[in-house]
Amino acid sequence: MKKTGAELVLFALEQIGVQYTFGIPGVHNTELYDALNSSDQITPILVTHEGGAAFMADAVSRTTDHIGTLIVVPAAGVTHAMSGIGEAFLDGIPMLVIVGGVRRDTGKSYQLHQVDHHKLVSGIVKQVFLAQHHRDIIKVIYDAYEVATSGTPGPVFVEIPSNLLLFQDSVDDIPTYNPPTHKRPLDFVKIKQAAILLKQAKNPGLYLGWGAVHCVEQSIQLAEKLHMPVSTTLQGLSSFPDSHPLHTGMGFGPSATPAAQNAFANCDCLLAAGVRFSELATGSYGLPVPKNLIHIDINSEVFDRNYKTHTSIQGDSKDIFNELIKELENQVISNDNLQTKEQIALDKASYQKEWASFPEKNRVSPYLFFQALEKKLSKSAYIAVDDGNHTFLTMELFPIEQARHFISPSDFNCMGYCIPAAIATKLCHPEDQVIGIVGDAAFLMTCMEIITASIHQLGVIFFVFHDGELGQISQFQSIPLNRKTCTILGDIQIEGIAQGTGAAFVEMNTNSDIDSALDKALQISTTGQPVIVDVNIDYTKKSRFTMGVVKTNLGRFPLGEKVRFVGRAIKRHIFG
Repeated sequence: MKKTGAELVLFALEQIGVQYTFGIPGVHNTELYDALNSSDQITPILVTHEGGAAFMADAVSRTTDHIGTLIVVPAAGVTHAMSGIGEAFLDGIPMLVIVGGVRRDTGKSYQLHQVDHHKLVSGIVKQVFLAQHHRDIIKVIYDAYEVATSGTPGPVFVEIPSNLLLFQDSVDDIPTYNPPTHKRPLDFVKIKQAAILLKQAKNPGLYLGWGAVHCVEQSIQLAEKLHMPVSTTLQGLSSFPDSHPLHTGMGFGPSATPAAQNAFANCDCLLAAGVRFSELATGSYGLPVPKNLIHIDINSEVFDRNYKTHTSIQGDSKDIFNELIKELENQVISNDNLQTKEQIALDKASYQKEWASFPEKNRVSPYLFFQALEKKLSKSAYIAVDDGNHTFLTMELFPIEQARHFISPSDFNCMGYCIPAAIATKLCHPEDQVIGIVGDAAFLMTCMEIITASIHQLGVIFFVFHDGELGQISQFQSIPLNRKTCTILGDIQIEGIAQGTGAAFVEMNTNSDIDSALDKALQISTTGQPVIVDVNIDYTKKSRFTMGVVKTNLGRFPLGEKVRFVGRAIKRHIFG
């Protein structure tokens, strides 16, 4: 039979379960977009910028069981999308990037958009694929999908020359997709070793990342069996319900809240699953990890990179947790953690009281904002944040209850993530509330993508924490330097952005506005209109994360440099 390459791509995408594609059509992929238009399963979404498309694809993969998919033009479309591709790569998120490449049947050089994509993207994708014949296309997409979703997930790049997409050729076989059934065998000897370490520990603890977001039930069973306090990474914040009495928050070092610091103070055995001990998650490598570290991850390359393990177990966290539960099933556990729940509750209440007693300014208190937001949002709401001061305030002050309902840029830590990610999340979950919390600087990077939300009648609410600065960096500058360089944004008229993108606009200037502004925004969002809420945020009180990271980094400086930095800070804060 004869098929165009575009028809073959469409068939393969439908077979692997793609529901949405994101991108901008051009001369190299016009035929593919035309094929997508005939699909009953796949909806192509036009974006305003390919960077937004990549962040949207990332959010699809984080919040659903479908793979986020880009269809972009070569060269410029790829370079625009690379920030979102890089985010998926470092955060371990599957993504399928399909590019209509330049023609390879003409023998001509210096074609429009002609670059070496392998050299361009090989550092931020798991693998680069090139289809050279019509008969290759379906297999290439199936293989790419399996690479993207196996091991540590990540983005893959598939280039299909435009001559293949345009023209027909004979293909002997159009195979349906059959997912692989093989699983990595578990190391039961190491699992038994881990169980013994946990049983013998006086103060065991549990540390979870995104790689454990699919095994919440097993994590709860282990935590309760061993009376373990539970900490998470930022990316893995939704891997354990905040309301559980053993939940302590993100991290457990100097950059963590008191509940986590106190609960893990005497930890003598740490069970870490689906984590890489990366810089952000550990508060600049400030975690006091004990000698008895049990590290579980699908990727053996993460073991012993930043912290030495006692026992490392390669495999899926859920499978290994199930086996650990069996090993511990008939054991009576008695350790020193029996009063942990009570202490965590006291420490959490104390931290809330600390925030509640902070003097009111003529702005919006983050604490009061999040208190009100929690009361008014459904427990099934999805939260997307960006990179900035608001990220860590959300982490410390807003409870996340359900797996995959909190998404954030993490190790790549790219500003501009929130707006497109929230839009794609609402696209995939139209019946659920979806909100974005974003700093004003990150908002400016991708705010025009709200046009996409308006076109598709997606009632996302974007809370813009508006302080006129690059909030997190200006705090990092002001604490030791007492000056701010290139972190002042100027006066941004956010209402004009709302008008230009078709969004409703709501102001929240002081604490007295919080309830009425939230009610108005939530009501408007039910009509399908996106809403921008301009939050006049008070960043005076710093998050524990900010203070802890500054302290941790300073403590690691050589003595002479430490004296110089501290002396300069004292001099500037006293004399200006």
